[in-house]
Amino acid sequence: MPRTKIFTQPFDPQGVYPCPVCRVGKISHIPLMEAMGCDFCHEIFTVNVEQQQLKMPSRQPPLIWRWNGFNWSEVQLEGVELGWGYGLAAITFILLPTFLIGIVAYYFPPSSHDPITWLPYIWTILTFLSHLSIIIWIFIEVYQIPVSAYLRAMNRWRNRQMER
Repeated sequence: MPRTKIFTQPFDPQGVYPCPVCRVGKISHIPLMEAMGCDFCHEIFTVNVEQQQLKMPSRQPPLIWRWNGFNWSEVQLEGVELGWGYGLAAITFILLPTFLIGIVAYYFPPSSHDPITWLPYIWTILTFLSHLSIIIWIFIEVYQIPVSAYLRAMNRWRNRQMER
């Protein structure tokens, strides 16, 4: 038997756990409901004790986390299975346009006496950054990553550090 299993704690809906969404607050049982809520991001979760799962029903499709004895893991979208094809499509969406613009800038460079000889190289970098930002934005939207909650938490932490 592995040693790490000794210190695991089974999921108890009456307990207090770290919030899987904001990772700052604590989730606990909401009185008179079969649900748990976060004290920081105010998300409400439904509980499946048999499978040790939390479901965030406030978005469609809902996100599901599984309790592994230490923390929440295996975030997944209910009914949606994202395979390697999506990752390959995202990488292609980022690299193919960047490669096409970069190869054109390499094979057809502007003449050295033009005032904007830097433009094709900057355009290549901007293409990469814009396509990367689109993929990051889609990822944040799909998994509902609370960027504002992270920023608030960092601001609170910084304020506490300055008070010391």
